[in-house]
Amino acid sequence: MILNYIHWNPDPEIVNIFGISIRYYGLLFVSGLILAIYMLGWIFKRENIPSENLEKLTIYGMIGIIAGARLGHCLFYEPSYYLSHPLEMILPVTFPPDGGIKFTGYQGLASHGGVLGLLIGLYFYSRKTKHSMIDILDLIAVVVGISLGFIRLANFMNSEIIGMPTSQPWGVIFERVDNIPRHPAQLYEAFSYFIILGIMLILYLKMRDRLRNGILFGLATVLFFIARFVIEFLKEDQVGFEDGMTFNMGQLLSLPYILVGIGFMIYGLWKTKKLSAQHRI
Repeated sequence: MILNYIHWNPDPEIVNIFGISIRYYGLLFVSGLILAIYMLGWIFKRENIPSENLEKLTIYGMIGIIAGARLGHCLFYEPSYYLSHPLEMILPVTFPPDGGIKFTGYQGLASHGGVLGLLIGLYFYSRKTKHSMIDILDLIAVVVGISLGFIRLANFMNSEIIGMPTSQPWGVIFERVDNIPRHPAQLYEAFSYFIILGIMLILYLKMRDRLRNGILFGLATVLFFIARFVIEFLKEDQVGFEDGMTFNMGQLLSLPYILVGIGFMIYGLWKTKKLSAQHRI
């Protein structure tokens, strides 16, 4: 039986204007953030939170996400190179050995670092606005799946973070990599995140009064990083030092987040129960 695998070979660059490259990755990355902000605006109205808070959240959040994701990739996955080329960590360029400067965009962003950067940004947002950090974490947890899903779609457009070889009929041949049919792991992850997004939206709409004090944030964190952990088994290692490891770097970095998520859920349930008991007195 001849299997008609999907052949995938789009140019990651949409257009190049005067040496400045517009790529699918950047377009999808920004689009996911904009959609998440739009959804947060709808939630802020439901929660009667001042609209100016959303503007401040957008600034602190985007700086935290981009800086954290970039530094996370550089330090978690390629520390030896980037510690020797520190400017390339913060600038969207490379300095080729033969001289000159090459604009590359930020090729290399780590979701684990992005989450950590977001948390730091939210800390400063909370201090600035006096909006409870644990409450804003719950609200962001409802919508963040749209951004995470778009990032994985961007990886698919770049033919990166590819899956292991497969004989399944939905296998994808990433022609920029090789001619082997592989699991479209990026799509598995994107669809998982969109499903979790739907779950979080339903829970928020149906059970908001009971899901406070970090419960939503804890649940979303557990779901997202369990999905990431499981799908990593179908991915090729991203960097050489992962060869032979029982769990790759993505999985090892997911475990602390899963534990933190469980901790937030336990705390949130205890806090909510305590406040409910106080109200009944």
